[in-house]
Amino acid sequence: MNILTIALIAGGGALIVGIIVGYILAGSKLNKAAKKEKENMIKEAEVKAEATKQEKILQAKEKFLQLKSEHDKAVQEKNSQIAQTENKLKQKEGDLNKKIEDLNRKDKEVENIKSQAQQQIEIYKQRHEEVEKGHRKQVEMLEKISGLKAEDAKIQLVESIKSEAKTQAMAYIKDIMDEAKISANKEAKKIVIQTIQRVATEAAIENSISVFHIEGDETKGRIIGREGRNIRALEAATGVEIIVDDTPDAITLSCFDSIRREICRLALHQLVTDGRIHPARIEEVVEKTKKMIEEEIIETGKRTCIDLGIHGLHPELIRMVGRMKYRSSYGQNLLQHSREVANLCGIMASEMGLNPKVAKRAGLLHDIGKVPDDEPELPHALLGMKLAEKYKEKPEVCNAIGAHHDEIEMTSLYSPIIQVCDAISGARPGARREIAEQYMKRLKDLEALAQSYDGVEKTYAIQAGRELRVIVSSDKVSDGRAEQLAFEISQRIQTEMTYPGQVKVTVIRETRATGYAK
Repeated sequence: MNILTIALIAGGGALIVGIIVGYILAGSKLNKAAKKEKENMIKEAEVKAEATKQEKILQAKEKFLQLKSEHDKAVQEKNSQIAQTENKLKQKEGDLNKKIEDLNRKDKEVENIKSQAQQQIEIYKQRHEEVEKGHRKQVEMLEKISGLKAEDAKIQLVESIKSEAKTQAMAYIKDIMDEAKISANKEAKKIVIQTIQRVATEAAIENSISVFHIEGDETKGRIIGREGRNIRALEAATGVEIIVDDTPDAITLSCFDSIRREICRLALHQLVTDGRIHPARIEEVVEKTKKMIEEEIIETGKRTCIDLGIHGLHPELIRMVGRMKYRSSYGQNLLQHSREVANLCGIMASEMGLNPKVAKRAGLLHDIGKVPDDEPELPHALLGMKLAEKYKEKPEVCNAIGAHHDEIEMTSLYSPIIQVCDAISGARPGARREIAEQYMKRLKDLEALAQSYDGVEKTYAIQAGRELRVIVSSDKVSDGRAEQLAFEISQRIQTEMTYPGQVKVTVIRETRATGYAK
């Protein structure tokens, strides 16, 4: 190793030593600065902490002072309330003391009055004894003079007074009864006359035929159809006899049942308007018309109830009221008759101080037993009463319905009112015809007789009861049975019913085959 190399190594070592010494000197300076900065930060934190501490102490003192003032205020209010309560109690105590003093004073007064009363009673007893002594002396003197004892004289006196009082009472009662009869008759006549005067009703009589107007013989021919098939189909569907004669521009519809006639008339009108008239179309239109008539019946019942101010009626009773429109009683329209009776009952009940709404209700429903779907063997008054009971009507309404023809005993004042108003409505000139009622009953009995056989679907009495058409089910009745059925029905009619002329029984057994093209 030469001198140059040694010099280089020595220089490099000196350089390294210088760098290390410089780094150590620089690090000591940085530590001093950091320490100083740390001390400054600690001093600042201590100052801030002291300030925060003072601020919190001030806030706590303020809060304490605020709570203390609120507490003092609440204590003051409580003290004032306690003082007021004490004042009130003292005042009440003073009032009670005054009342006690008043009671004590009154007790003393009562005692004084009681003692005075006792003295008066003693004086009264003494005087009463003196009077009794004097009375006994007088009685003894009278007994000596009259020769009768006091008891005997008393009995004779009582008997004479009794007989005299009885005679006078009987005369007085007779006068009152005579006066009451006169005034009652006058008042009753007055009420009936006023009721009749205040109700004005048409005197219309229902007929058993309807006339359907058409335009020209061509329409009449279309209604008749080929070989009369359209008319036969319409008669079979409706049960109405259709009379086509030489009368120009008119066809007569004959049937005792107004509903059937109306269905036939409306169906004919729709068929003629539409132009398509054939058996299938006729059956379709008749079914639609039946539904429409049923809706109209319900609407008529509702409108009648609204007009009369009757509410809460059962839907089935409303439907029966609507059916009255197509029912007549001795030739008098039943709905018109029932409305008239309802109005009469309402007026008469008002005059008598009763509830007019209950009277109207009973008056409207009094003939409801004439229009049920099935007609059992019961008088219409009892049947109507059972229907009213079934649909939860009031007892007085049910009794008025059942008693208006004296089938049952009357239990309320409404019952005689219904009976009287029913008689008033039916007694008007031209109001009723008994012949029409008997005629319709005969036709209904005729249909019911045929309907009682098995296999019978529909029965229609036509030709004013001279012909009975019986439509049977082809599944249940054979051709041979149909002939036998016609014979049996005719024999029963002959033995059980009374009728003018003769009755033709026609049993119709129709077989239909239906197919669908899909």
